[in-house]
Amino acid sequence: MTDRTTRPAVQPGRPAEEAIPAPDLSRLTLAVVGLGTMGGGMAERIAETGAVLRVHNRTAGRARAGLTVAATPEEAARGADVVLVSVADDAALRAVLTGPQGVFAARPNLVVNATTVAPEAVRKLADRGPLIDAGVVGNGHHARSGLLRWYVGGPDPLVRRAEPVLRALGRQVLHVGALGSGMSLKLIMNMIMGVEMQALAEAIGLGEAAGLDRRTVLDAVTGSGFAAPVMRFKAERMTRRSYESPDFRLRLMAKDLTLAVGEAERHGVVLPMAGAAAGSHEEAVRRGHGDDDCAAVAEILAAGPVGAEWGGRT
Repeated sequence: MTDRTTRPAVQPGRPAEEAIPAPDLSRLTLAVVGLGTMGGGMAERIAETGAVLRVHNRTAGRARAGLTVAATPEEAARGADVVLVSVADDAALRAVLTGPQGVFAARPNLVVNATTVAPEAVRKLADRGPLIDAGVVGNGHHARSGLLRWYVGGPDPLVRRAEPVLRALGRQVLHVGALGSGMSLKLIMNMIMGVEMQALAEAIGLGEAAGLDRRTVLDAVTGSGFAAPVMRFKAERMTRRSYESPDFRLRLMAKDLTLAVGEAERHGVVLPMAGAAAGSHEEAVRRGHGDDDCAAVAEILAAGPVGAEWGGRT
């Protein structure tokens, strides 16, 4: 296991972080399947490297201007040195990889899965073709600016093959173990973020019930030594109640928290805080906040009844 960090450290959690100049990848042919917040940002970044790039998205019309759009995942992947896949969930991943016109039908040279799914879901795809899993931490700005962090699982030769592309997209490439390991660490990272969002939401709920102003509570929390950088960033959304143009959709956070709890259960581990956060996020989805930024969980706990009627997942 190696930490292949090739860039100087950059302070995390600051939306105005300066972009890293894009390297020259003009010798490569690359594909990006899935053009959501992360995949779209990756595609824009790769377009700056000089690589031959083809993209595909299941929902037509999401491709950025100037990108070569393939009609199917198979068409995008055909002849590519590396295919990056960033879709919403396990069902979407299996559809774009194993469908009749999926990526594996093109006999790809290497597939890098950046979709957050259960580790076992990735391992089940291992016999379909050369595949590694790459848990990614960051947002759309980080993807466009080369500031992502990658936690990669898979055989070392395949990881090395993907490394130039991952380095072009991120400031850190950490090979953490066998196939599925990248997903395990990504679930841990998102679990921490989900619990942090839960903590801020509960702080707002208690503070407002006690007659305190929301901004007063959040300014006190984020100005203290207790706050992580991402909490400061999300607290501003909570203060303004501004959840549109999400950095990370709440329904995806709910999915990842549920995956983390399920993975823990598989290993005989209990995650009480993650279980409570999963319950809150699932309730937020039921109440119509699924496509809002994950910070919108604050509205559920602030408005919900004392005792949190939906409970937690343990």
